[in-house]
Amino acid sequence: MTNRKHLLTDSQMAQFIAHGYVTVTPSLPPEVHTEIFAQHEEVFAKEGNPGNNLLPRMPLVLDVFTNEVVDGALRSVIGDNYYLQPHRHSHCRPAGSEGQNMHRDGGHRWSHRTRYLLVFYYPQDTPVDRGPSGIVPGSHYFCTEEGARITEELPHVCPAGSVTVVNYDLWHRGMPNLTEQNRYMVKFLFSRMSEPTAPSWNNESRDWPGCPPALEGDDDDLQNMYAHVWHWHRGDPINSPNHSSNGHSPEQLAQHLDSEHEREAIEAAYKLAALGKEALPLVAKKLENTSESIRRHAAYTLSAIGESAVPILIDLLTHTNAATRAITAEILGDIGLPAAPSVKALIAAATDPETEVRRHACNALGTVCQTSSTAVPALIKALTDIDDSVRRAAVFSLALLAPYATDATEALVQVLDDRDRYVRGDALYALERIGTTKAKDALIRHLKPARWCPLTTQESQF
Repeated sequence: MTNRKHLLTDSQMAQFIAHGYVTVTPSLPPEVHTEIFAQHEEVFAKEGNPGNNLLPRMPLVLDVFTNEVVDGALRSVIGDNYYLQPHRHSHCRPAGSEGQNMHRDGGHRWSHRTRYLLVFYYPQDTPVDRGPSGIVPGSHYFCTEEGARITEELPHVCPAGSVTVVNYDLWHRGMPNLTEQNRYMVKFLFSRMSEPTAPSWNNESRDWPGCPPALEGDDDDLQNMYAHVWHWHRGDPINSPNHSSNGHSPEQLAQHLDSEHEREAIEAAYKLAALGKEALPLVAKKLENTSESIRRHAAYTLSAIGESAVPILIDLLTHTNAATRAITAEILGDIGLPAAPSVKALIAAATDPETEVRRHACNALGTVCQTSSTAVPALIKALTDIDDSVRRAAVFSLALLAPYATDATEALVQVLDDRDRYVRGDALYALERIGTTKAKDALIRHLKPARWCPLTTQESQF
């Protein structure tokens, strides 16, 4: 177990929740970062970007990501048993290069709960003229450029060795490199493997402490949202006393879910959530709307209401509209453990004729059914789905359920040769987490011929 001195403080967690990132400094000598930078220069010059093979080519990078300080930050945000995903990448901003466009890696994800992280590591000093990451603090709560306010970009200037834990949905980009030196940023992805039931950082305050000083014009109207995320991380009941509807009626607030202004709609969504069951009929009806954004705004409310919303969501899983069924399954997955009564309905939805419904149902089973093997047979079946995204959802959920998924061992072995690299990667991790002799033997058999020598290059092949 991590020494608690390396866990984040309440202030650091508040920064992460409100602004979407927190930076720590690994307890490593400067020479480590100098060497990693030198290795990047050599590998990129001779071989190009190693992509997912980054660690075999530059294994010293792992010393950074497993350092006790970085480990403490990761445990604080996504729990003790987090997962280093198989995708990893070194981003190079070459000398004199232009910047990227602002973007978010999360794509169309809408959840405000922290189940996925990006982690950025900078092996060299990164001043503003050397192409730092441009980030937009607080933008991870928004799916649109208007809501995210992407023009309020902050250059993430930092010294060599800095590691920044970043919400997966934070808007960011590589800024122009105006110098004559390359700039590297190593990006790893991490996942939460169990739903929070207690604080995982050095938590002293039960109540949301408020936004730390940062962004000019920070929204007081979004405090309900921040408080909700704080309490979710603490494992508290979802509707906390910090939530307030400010005297608005459900009808008034529900109208704002239709707003073209994302911030206005999200503010209304969390105020509606404070009304609990009273808001359910109005908000659930919004899931039938043809507008994707209106359905998404309603989803925030229903997810924040939590357990009380589950019965009406179970009914909507059989709606005639596929988009309604898909977002309903996604909401149940976002609610997580309190949505346990929906497991049977989600198992049925995992065989829906529509791909998006099957995918979201398989994803949901991994968060809703973490304390039993009930969903394992359905997820085993989904490993043969024709669609790659459904198989990816199924195998990751089996990794989440691994303590109860020994019966999935043979099916996981079969997908070690899947055409999708991330199905293969997550299957390896699922087998590792299952941990039986049979699972470990399968891992060894697969890995012995699978990894080329990390020292082999065009110049050194023997």
